[in-house]
Amino acid sequence: MTVALMWEARAAEGRGEELLAWARAQELPARPVRRENFRAPQDRVLVITWWDAAYDAELPELPEPDGELVMRAVHRWRFESLGPD
Repeated sequence: MTVALMWEARAAEGRGEELLAWARAQELPARPVRRENFRAPQDRVLVITWWDAAYDAELPELPEPDGELVMRAVHRWRFESLGPD
């Protein structure tokens, strides 16, 4: 089974590039099958990691950034891949 973990944060005003650099620099204790970084308007940063694991497996996740770097708490979601159509 493939599980995708999504991590999304909104940077403090004008700190989007800094948040993106911070997220890219975060190393996980295990290597996912795939990891991809995204950005969006309003200085939002999204990181998706894909894992070959059970849906409820304990998996490493990116931490919360320093409170000065973000406008709010990080949002996290977990999805089970259903494969391509």
